[in-house]
Amino acid sequence: MDIRFAKRTELMNSSVVRETLKLTARPDIISFAGGMPAPEVFPVEAMRAASDKVLTTAGPTALQYGPSDGYFPLREKIAARHRREGMACGPENILMINGSQQGLDLAGKLFLDPGDLVVCEDPTYTAALSTFRSYECGFLPIDTDDDGMILEDLEKKLAANPRAKLIYVIPTFQNPTGRTWSLERRKGLLALAERYGLPILEDNPYGELRYEGESLPALRSMDTRGNVVYMGSFSKILSPGIRLGWLAASPELLAMFETAKQGTDLQASTYIQMMVDTYLEDNDLDADIRKLNALYRSRRDLMLSVMEREFPKDSHWTHPHGGLFLWVTLPEGIDTAAIMPQVVERKVAYIPGHTFFAGGSTTNTLRLNFSNANEAHIVEGIRRLGQVLREQL
Repeated sequence: MDIRFAKRTELMNSSVVRETLKLTARPDIISFAGGMPAPEVFPVEAMRAASDKVLTTAGPTALQYGPSDGYFPLREKIAARHRREGMACGPENILMINGSQQGLDLAGKLFLDPGDLVVCEDPTYTAALSTFRSYECGFLPIDTDDDGMILEDLEKKLAANPRAKLIYVIPTFQNPTGRTWSLERRKGLLALAERYGLPILEDNPYGELRYEGESLPALRSMDTRGNVVYMGSFSKILSPGIRLGWLAASPELLAMFETAKQGTDLQASTYIQMMVDTYLEDNDLDADIRKLNALYRSRRDLMLSVMEREFPKDSHWTHPHGGLFLWVTLPEGIDTAAIMPQVVERKVAYIPGHTFFAGGSTTNTLRLNFSNANEAHIVEGIRRLGQVLREQL
């Protein structure tokens, strides 16, 4: 084509996860690839009732434009949930967005100039890397272990890189590893961010999906300087198809995000926000989450037990206390991207680990999702995958 695109389009790569999901949409594929919740637990009837109620009692309002910051009663309910978790929060601290992905894009728009650096865990959420990369930034990947970012590595790299502009982290049930940061690491990150004057984007789509262990405070609940922007989402606790999330931050920061959002889409859907608000009014979301957690815990435990039996010796994997993912490290010499065609030929799919790294990559890692496949598919899919992996040795 003779059409001249913006230079930034050269940095826009289709998400490996999205491309894999196109493949795994085939009904014959057992997919452990996407981060999708179990569709059989979507509250279809309750959402239908909420929709009917909204359209019957407030149809013209639901189908009209609404304020950019979002539907006030829903913002009040979200703020109340955060206060229960120990976060100082009122409706003035909440901005409704079209899923967490929009929050990532707005953060890139607000904070990043070409050549700036995003500080992130290594590995981290691949779609965040793609979003930030479109703003012509670089990355400052920080070494991690089971407790989160290694603070010594973070401090050394911040001191050596004055173009660091934004810190992006997933402290609870991290994607892709499933790890959870310790309290010490959370406090240390806040202290370093304050010292270097850096905002933190805290992504927490999985925090309420806890299957064992004690909850740890969100970074924003410990933030005394207003440096943290918290992102939450209904995608994993209610439905991803409604495309509804929120930001929690100081009113001053939210005003900037709201202005950026107005230039993008004006507002999140009034109708969807009112429907979700009515759902929360008429149903017990906490009870729904408890049911989700019981189901996902059983699927996590099943996948772990079958992997123990089927995967090659010298393989290692995380044991997450919640969330949707397992992170697998295989014996050296197994290239999880190279063997993907063989695995798909056996009608199974996963995400190769290399796509989650902003810095140095590994070839022998992969991410598995345990929430979306039923029990029979978990057993059969892990058996097939294990067979391919053993054939590589």
